[in-house]
Amino acid sequence: MTATAPFFGPPPSALRRPLAAAGLLTALLGAVLGLLLAVAAPASAHAALTGSDPQDGAVVATAPAQVTLTFSEQVALGADSIRVLDPSGKRADTEAAPRDLHSGSTVKYGVALRGGLGDGTYTVAWQAVSADSHPVSGAFTFSIGAPSETSVALPDSEAGGGLVGTLYDIARYAAYAGFIVLAGGAAFVLACWQRGAGARPLQRLVVRGWMTLTAATIAMLLLRSSYTGSGKLGDVLDLDGLKAVLDTKPGAALVSRLLLLGASALFVAVLFGTYAKREDPREKRDLTFGLAIGGAVIAAGIAGTWALAEHASTGIQPGIAMPMDVLHLLAVAAWLGGLVALLTALYRTPDLTSAAVRRFSTIAFVSVVVLVATGVYQSWRQVGTWSALTGTGYGQLLLVKVGLVAVLVGIASMSRRWTGKLAEGSDAPAAVTPEADEEPEAGAEAEPDTADDPARAAQLARQRAAVATAEKKRIRDADPGRSGLRRSVLAEVGVAVALLAVTTVLTSTEPGRTQEEAARSTSAAAGPVDSGPVNLALPFDTGGTNGKGTVRMDIDPGRTGANVIHLWIEDPAKKPMDVPEVKVAFTLESKDIGPLPAVPVRLTEGHWTATGLQLPIAGDWKVAVTVRTSDIDQTTVDKNVKIG
Repeated sequence: MTATAPFFGPPPSALRRPLAAAGLLTALLGAVLGLLLAVAAPASAHAALTGSDPQDGAVVATAPAQVTLTFSEQVALGADSIRVLDPSGKRADTEAAPRDLHSGSTVKYGVALRGGLGDGTYTVAWQAVSADSHPVSGAFTFSIGAPSETSVALPDSEAGGGLVGTLYDIARYAAYAGFIVLAGGAAFVLACWQRGAGARPLQRLVVRGWMTLTAATIAMLLLRSSYTGSGKLGDVLDLDGLKAVLDTKPGAALVSRLLLLGASALFVAVLFGTYAKREDPREKRDLTFGLAIGGAVIAAGIAGTWALAEHASTGIQPGIAMPMDVLHLLAVAAWLGGLVALLTALYRTPDLTSAAVRRFSTIAFVSVVVLVATGVYQSWRQVGTWSALTGTGYGQLLLVKVGLVAVLVGIASMSRRWTGKLAEGSDAPAAVTPEADEEPEAGAEAEPDTADDPARAAQLARQRAAVATAEKKRIRDADPGRSGLRRSVLAEVGVAVALLAVTTVLTSTEPGRTQEEAARSTSAAAGPVDSGPVNLALPFDTGGTNGKGTVRMDIDPGRTGANVIHLWIEDPAKKPMDVPEVKVAFTLESKDIGPLPAVPVRLTEGHWTATGLQLPIAGDWKVAVTVRTSDIDQTTVDKNVKIG
């Protein structure tokens, strides 16, 4: 195999001082990490709306001065991030930027409403970017006076969806895949099979990994503004949006990744150029050490761009989680990227040695140990409880990922057995290309003199090369150990592709710990939830003739929102009792709400009903019932009930 020429070569002094080159790469990495840390801030992964005022579905007597939203963490909001729309779809807020109303650990934002708002149902639509770089959005309604019809359609898609969201997810998947192939393929060459630096299939594999990661990073940078904002593909080339992205933590991470990819281009050029051509053992050993240090620094830096802009940078223990995430990504690259390189070598390079396979088997085992250790920690950090593991989307995806890893480890154990069988044979290459100066065997037909015919000489050279390659492949395919190893590695790569897809989805899914915290916060804000209708019995005495009796009342469903009231009035003998008039009123004294009147309608003797009663929030409500038994005799009785 002939080595490809480098894009540009380092000066001889750099080859003699590999540690100096590694020092420069370390300095570059330090600058990049400094840029990222300058915009990083600890928070809880994936923001969630934990409360609002007015609450979702609430009915208020008068228009509030503002609408406030409470989040589980600090979020990034734009001028139109919170919009309040009246029943006709027009803006009911002042269209000013949301105000930061933080108080202690409470993360709250508010928008002012216009004056003179009429009765009806209003829609609040919001969109923000959480501290872990993912867009979040939602909508809810509240009513002034009484609910009404509304022409506003609630959004049926979440932030980050649509065509732009799909393209962004594809770019994210391609970025992971490119990094794994780039880092894992290069590590396979340096640590397992140094002769592979001159193998064109491996060269093409690693270079394509670099190209994929670079293209995906540029695509994510261009799509970022539309992904977190308008969702329109036409805004991809908006320079103002791109400038805004560069001022954010994800934007800084993507730019830093591009800088490190520039350094990795030099690394790839030296690996498959100068390094592949080196024959002197001492020079090659020194260059191997320098490339290993430099490559590790670059790979850790690129992995850090994910750790410092995704789930690991937020939530609990970010100082521990970010290094763990870097180790996790590096272990994934060493294992899965090495698998792809091994599969390529097994199929496309007949002279792969069994020693190289054994060395990769050892690296894969160490990578699995690191993956298990870091994965257990990250799973605990993002899930937290057993209920979140089985009851949230994130936890269920994590279980799928664990299952795929278990399958992958099982197939890997089969590969190790095939590796052991392969090691029982010779450590020499599968076939050796005949040298040009070898003497022909006895009886072989002498080749004609081609000194005066260059075209004929070139044709014969190609024929000899084709015959040698065919012989190598014949011997390779005749080796049952090598064939079995190829099949098991191919199966590993197939499972790895599915595992990478699940991992990509996990990075854009709200962690289970955050989902449960948001649910608890919402439940606490809403108050206790009753299990069913509320039943009351209220004795009364108006003081007149036939003025004694009992009011039995059912409030269904006994929760916030619309309720239906049924009243049965009975005399002391528990027989239906007709009265001229009944009134009902609800008051929540703790919130200074009410009285909210309900006017029952007589259905039959002793049976009254009222519909459409709106109870805006949960709490201990005082129910007051006024019963009139004659023109002058009436009384009001009350009782506190808990509405969930």
